[in-house]
Amino acid sequence: MTQSNEPIAGGPQRHVPVMLNEVLSALKPASGQRFVDGTFGAGGYSSAILTAGSSVLAIDRDPNAIRDGQTLARQSDGHLKLVQGEFSNLDKIAIEHGYENPDGVVLDVGVSSMQIDEAERGFSFQKDGPLDMRMSQEGVSAADVVNQARQQDLTRIIGILGEEKKASRVSGAIVKARESGTIQSTTELAKIVESGLGGRKGDRIHPATRTFQALRIFVNRELEQLGAALFAAERLLKTGGRLVVVTFHSLEDRIVKLFFRDRAGTTGGSRHLPEQHQKSASFDLEGKGYQKVSAAEAEVNPRARSAKLRWGLRTENDCRPEDYSIFGFPRLATLESIAGGGNVSQH
Repeated sequence: MTQSNEPIAGGPQRHVPVMLNEVLSALKPASGQRFVDGTFGAGGYSSAILTAGSSVLAIDRDPNAIRDGQTLARQSDGHLKLVQGEFSNLDKIAIEHGYENPDGVVLDVGVSSMQIDEAERGFSFQKDGPLDMRMSQEGVSAADVVNQARQQDLTRIIGILGEEKKASRVSGAIVKARESGTIQSTTELAKIVESGLGGRKGDRIHPATRTFQALRIFVNRELEQLGAALFAAERLLKTGGRLVVVTFHSLEDRIVKLFFRDRAGTTGGSRHLPEQHQKSASFDLEGKGYQKVSAAEAEVNPRARSAKLRWGLRTENDCRPEDYSIFGFPRLATLESIAGGGNVSQH
């Protein structure tokens, strides 16, 4: 969740999330309503929803985010609950904390500015730190993947999740470098990637950007987590409830787009039974169902330039069964197989 620095009126100095006005317009919080913020971060969305008079259950897998949000929780007079957990389980978490059938769910997908800005978290090649990238601060790290994965697995991870066209050159450079010792830091990996790719004229981004994106997504299972969170929100929302999602790159946006298309009944199913399929739609899409970040906001906050907002309105129809095949997730090595030195793959 990429965020900028601006104050919320009437509250402490906090990060304001990307497309805040657009999110609030789609979410429509009002006094007495209840919402689930599945990606609390620095609390920008939650703070704005609270200001509208609503209550919020906020979830974040990063313990630092939950720790830093305690001040806002204390100021909320009981209207903000903070829970550490994965947003893929947001329906279970919400029910456990008394937030059944909320009025809306908001998700701001990806890495937060706070995580990027903290060198010790290892998310950014612009800051020298340990090669970590774990949002939950536990489990397999980026260093484990870089130092233990087979070259062919690295090639697929970097090529697919990082959309790096020259992934084989990057993986080759990594494998060669680790023959001389363990790759431990962000700047070390960035130099290895840069040496493997060489200079690329006209490329607006640093050569290591795509590799770091791929490792972050892989280590945190971000695509799988997002798919599960969308299905969880579908199960949780009341009739008329709103699901609002902000994404920051094409892989995330594709998952959200495919979910809403499938659940709105605009694609999939038998073309011979369009009316029946339409009746099963669990979401209605208002208008074209998405917005891009404004040029003005992208100019002020360059990290937001690729942001896209999609939203849908929960219908009265029952949920259809989870169907991960609609996302077309790539076949990659698992975190467990890399940590254990195995060769198991997953969809």
